[in-house]
Amino acid sequence: MRILAIDTTATIAAGAICDGDKLITEYTVRTTLTHSETMLPMIKSMLETAKMDISDIDIFACSAGPGSFTGVRIGVSTIKGLAFASNKPCIGVSTLEALSHNLDFVAPDAIVCPVMDARRGQLYNALFKNGQRLSDDRCIMADELEKELSALDAPVYFVGDGYDVARKLIKLDCIKYTPERLRYQSGYGVALLAKSMHESNIGADFSDEKLSPIYLRPVNAQSLEERNANQNN
Repeated sequence: MRILAIDTTATIAAGAICDGDKLITEYTVRTTLTHSETMLPMIKSMLETAKMDISDIDIFACSAGPGSFTGVRIGVSTIKGLAFASNKPCIGVSTLEALSHNLDFVAPDAIVCPVMDARRGQLYNALFKNGQRLSDDRCIMADELEKELSALDAPVYFVGDGYDVARKLIKLDCIKYTPERLRYQSGYGVALLAKSMHESNIGADFSDEKLSPIYLRPVNAQSLEERNANQNN
């Protein structure tokens, strides 16, 4: 099962091609270019590196949110277009759950706490332990998350583009350092989650018509600051 997966939900644009659990090629790009400028060339480069044609891909996958409203739309529309043109299934996954895979086998028995900056003291967040969900995806105030984490008897590792913001706003001794390489969006994490979803939902409708963004809050709730930031994604 060959999976092409991308993530455009934050500043970093990430992509990967996998054959099952086996990583074939992975790209991560952080430039001043927008995701609409970088993603298609990245996909083309990944295919060339893997010596594949788009027709060799069995499943297309993307992080469907939460994240930058503009970035989420770019990722979803790109994958929908590729899946439609190829007549192949496509799967949208939770950005937060995909991020939690960054620490697979790295932090056993710890709380993996994906955090994305939702502005105004808020974080897109979910909690995971040993690969299992402890909470739904949500938009939560930083002080509320701090209170929740303080009640957990386990080390906590932040991952996600909200890492620096969360470390600044949440001051707890249980929070451990996450190496920078493991903090950010990964196409491989998206691919692993898409593979798991496909295998556990055989027969489900994974058509391009069913793929839609996950925002967690209304698009029109954006502040001017958010709209300006999204223009850079």
